[in-house]
Amino acid sequence: MKINRRDLLKTGLLSMGSLTLAPYLRAGAFPETALPLDNAGRIYYSPMVREHFLDEMPAFKTMIRIGSNENPYGPPVSAQNAVAKAVTGGNRYAWQEMFALINGIAEKEGVTRENIMMGPGSSDLLEKTALVLFAKGGNVVSADPTYMSLIRVAESAGATWKAIPCKPDWSHDLEAMEQAIDKDTKLVYVCNPNNPVGSVTDTAKLMDFCSRVSEKVPVFVDEAYLEFAQDATGSMVSLLNQNKNVIIARTFSKIMGMAGLRIGYIAALPSTLAEIQKITRGGMGISLTSIMGATAALADTEFQTLSATRNDEVKSYLYESLTALGYSYIPSYTNFVIFPIATEGKTFLSKMSEKGIAVRSFEIQNKPWCRVSMGTLDEIKQFVGALKDMA
Repeated sequence: MKINRRDLLKTGLLSMGSLTLAPYLRAGAFPETALPLDNAGRIYYSPMVREHFLDEMPAFKTMIRIGSNENPYGPPVSAQNAVAKAVTGGNRYAWQEMFALINGIAEKEGVTRENIMMGPGSSDLLEKTALVLFAKGGNVVSADPTYMSLIRVAESAGATWKAIPCKPDWSHDLEAMEQAIDKDTKLVYVCNPNNPVGSVTDTAKLMDFCSRVSEKVPVFVDEAYLEFAQDATGSMVSLLNQNKNVIIARTFSKIMGMAGLRIGYIAALPSTLAEIQKITRGGMGISLTSIMGATAALADTEFQTLSATRNDEVKSYLYESLTALGYSYIPSYTNFVIFPIATEGKTFLSKMSEKGIAVRSFEIQNKPWCRVSMGTLDEIKQFVGALKDMA
């Protein structure tokens, strides 16, 4: 089935007339399609989640940017030097350099190079996977709340979504997700650690789930934040060596601080990657500079350790500050923290913006929450100061 973008726009999320309402947020693979709004003008994420946004965003250069889960310490100097050196080779395609990077990734993950597909960020690969698997419809099963990139593209391609509420501790309800699988299910999506709530699902339980369920339907495990989880949860990539039909997404955007350089990868069975590569060559979207930066960052374990250590230090300070101010929070295994607030979401964003701070505000089950990324300690101190002023 050939996907027609014009038809998708006619049947998709929202009419073009609402694009100006959310100019800085788009539906991934379909940038002409605005994200859906509910009757209150909030971005519709899921049955459980809405997001507030400002009609006009201030210039980012004037803001403390702690809303997009970026690593404030990157890119590492090793990657910066590699990028600068690579610029002079920008007139050449980077296939040889990319294959060398793939070899390094495969060695790190304990799989073969045939298990790896590169892309300009892991979200790009989530979306391409959705385009391939849901070109003829079907449904996707996932938790709610969760990261919506794959799901939104799957819906735009004609799929339906089975949203399974998280458990009370915000982990995945694996039993309910498995029960939701039917003859039309094309994929199960698991984001672990989970965005936007920061929770993790037990490694042994998730490993058992993925091992069994992947015999029926592919399981996509998004591990973008895994390095921040320390030992709280583990990767599912070893299941590939058991010939399990799992897809694992990883990114250089988070622990390695390369969000703006756009590079990530998926690990999957060669047969799965062959299906995706029928419509796309993921490596074509990556520049030589990004490849060389990623190669350096992959080897820079000192920077990765530093990022994780500083992230935990800042998060501990935020935990203590939130508790002192009377806020509760969901324990996070990522580089962000989400917590309920008393102020209406859009008002909260506006007040933070007036203080030069960019964060995110969600409504979960009709209650407002703030999600704040772990910036530097100084940035989080300023955020805490703004919270005090709003009390």
